[in-house]
Amino acid sequence: MWKSLIGAALALATALLLGSCATPTTIDAQWVKPEFAGKRAVRSVMVFGVVRDSAARRIYEDRMVAVLGARGVEAVQSYRFLPEDGPVDETRLHDAVARAGVAFGIVTRIINVTTQVNVSPGMVMGPAWGPGWGRNAGWGPGWRGFAGYYNTMWVTTTPPRVTVTENVLADTRVFEVDTASVVWSAATTTSTRSSSTQELIEQFVQVISMQLVRDAII
Repeated sequence: MWKSLIGAALALATALLLGSCATPTTIDAQWVKPEFAGKRAVRSVMVFGVVRDSAARRIYEDRMVAVLGARGVEAVQSYRFLPEDGPVDETRLHDAVARAGVAFGIVTRIINVTTQVNVSPGMVMGPAWGPGWGRNAGWGPGWRGFAGYYNTMWVTTTPPRVTVTENVLADTRVFEVDTASVVWSAATTTSTRSSSTQELIEQFVQVISMQLVRDAII
């Protein structure tokens, strides 16, 4: 019985460890314009975070600018030229990009949020049966059987656990300013779990920037 208990505990610990190491953001699909594949043509870019949460937008743009800058790309935040959160007309957008003097724009927007409910069933292992469960066992040697059952229930019963995860679906595209055409795009899913907004943004930025490197866009 104890071998089974130890095995179950090890399995649970392994599952928790693997879950904690899982990457919150996954790339579901990506595309590169053939003319730009492998050219590393994106050397200057304005970063746009299309989200109505002003703080989240600025955190994202700041981190993306910093990460791209560390990779040799001249990057600038859109909020420095378009401080308001919301749509702007084409003239203002064009003017902001022109004043920044960049050749590309990278735009990330949230397209959907889904909720996933996960239920982990509890675990109850059988009692440690011992002598003394007969009708006439009394309080003698039979008491050991009851004590074994009672103590076993404390160490082998695991209650069920319910967790709720939000999955944020995002779309990220790199535009060429001169032609207004898309040269790179990626669809992603980010599982929020229990991470903070800042942690999720940091990890998201790292995933996107690494994919841009792999595709030789930057």
